[in-house]
Amino acid sequence: MTGYRTGVLRVHDTATGRIVDLETREPGTVSMYVCGPTVYDVPHIGHGRFALVFDVIRRYLEWRGFEVRFVSNITDIEDKIIAKANESGLSYEEVVSRYTDAWFDAMDRLGVRRPDEVPTATGYVQQMVGYIAELVEVGRAYPTPDGVYFSVESLEDYGLLARQSLDSLQSGAGDRDIVGEEHKRHPFDFALWKKAKPGEPAWDSPWEPGRPGWHIECTVMALDLLGEGFDLHGGGSDLTFPHHENERAQAEGAGRRFARYWLHNGMVTAQGGEKMSKSLDNYVSLTDLLTSIDPRAYRLLVLRSKYRSPLEVTPATLSDATEGIQRLDNFARRLGPVQATPAPAVLDRFRAAMDDDFTTPTATAALFDAVRDANAALDARDRATADALGAAVFELAEALGLDLRGRDADAVDAESAQLAAARDEARKARDWAQADALRDQLLGLGWKVEDGPQGTRLSR
Repeated sequence: MTGYRTGVLRVHDTATGRIVDLETREPGTVSMYVCGPTVYDVPHIGHGRFALVFDVIRRYLEWRGFEVRFVSNITDIEDKIIAKANESGLSYEEVVSRYTDAWFDAMDRLGVRRPDEVPTATGYVQQMVGYIAELVEVGRAYPTPDGVYFSVESLEDYGLLARQSLDSLQSGAGDRDIVGEEHKRHPFDFALWKKAKPGEPAWDSPWEPGRPGWHIECTVMALDLLGEGFDLHGGGSDLTFPHHENERAQAEGAGRRFARYWLHNGMVTAQGGEKMSKSLDNYVSLTDLLTSIDPRAYRLLVLRSKYRSPLEVTPATLSDATEGIQRLDNFARRLGPVQATPAPAVLDRFRAAMDDDFTTPTATAALFDAVRDANAALDARDRATADALGAAVFELAEALGLDLRGRDADAVDAESAQLAAARDEARKARDWAQADALRDQLLGLGWKVEDGPQGTRLSR
């Protein structure tokens, strides 16, 4: 890849609600933490979107020349996992193992690169116990008969990521039921440690045997693996409040600086913008989706939408993305391997779009425009221009995680090439019967056969 660290990269920071210059903790490096899955079921397409969004951001930062350290966790002990174990008759360890495998299988099929570190909640219990004890000691948390809670009133700016005051948040909550309300000092106080119920997995602590609350794990993991003031914290917009706000509160409450910038991707919607969920019966598992389409088509669909905007996933949008992938593959087959220098204007247009808060729709348009122009150059037999544009296409596709097929993997074998050449000779001799017979042979070998200015073109 070219790797160019020039110009200013700007990101939308949820904490301020503004697009700001990205100023990293250490020049030339970016430290990223992205909340991973709770492994109690197969991943859904919303999980696929956030994984792709931050995979693309990571890849682009590296293309820009940054050294990126990327951490994403696995929540392997939580109420939903225990419920799944009870329903299925499996142990919670078996549930975790099954659905962790399902997660990484889906990520591999999507082409999402593995994080540099994949911490698990169970691997950090002792560190969490120590951190909770520190919060109790400084007056940010308090023990109760059912566990330990964080006191939101003890943190002056609680509600920062929601961009609301605590009073405003409480007013907006209405008369909803509050879990554990009888033991809380404030309705928004949240569990740091939960006393174990009979039959549940438990760890020792200074309070009661139990397990950590959901929010504390990410705070402890991120600070341990990335350090204070790490650069980017990401996740779906549904995590902004309360999960990410509670992570931040736990860090700030112990006097530690947490993430410098917060990035959140939008939700996935069904036809007409309806939110996807099991309760609405429009829930689509990522596992099912990836068995019915080319996984690269989902990546392209995600790229065509601004990461902060809702993403509509329908048969029509998936079909259009699939056609886009086919167009890229067809171009890669037509052009073949190139050794040219990528066209600078294409790279500049791509970089400008991605530097503007990762505007992938514009960046993807630059990619497809280059394909169009390169095809036109090939039609005009201007190979030098086509190669420069094609080199840019291949570089940008790699930067976005799009694996174009046909450059090598779908290369035409010797037998098929001979049949195509013989067909071209038959056509020149106007022996249409022979040309058709050779075409049928090629179709039988699994090739798509097209006629072009330079003769028979084969593609899969």
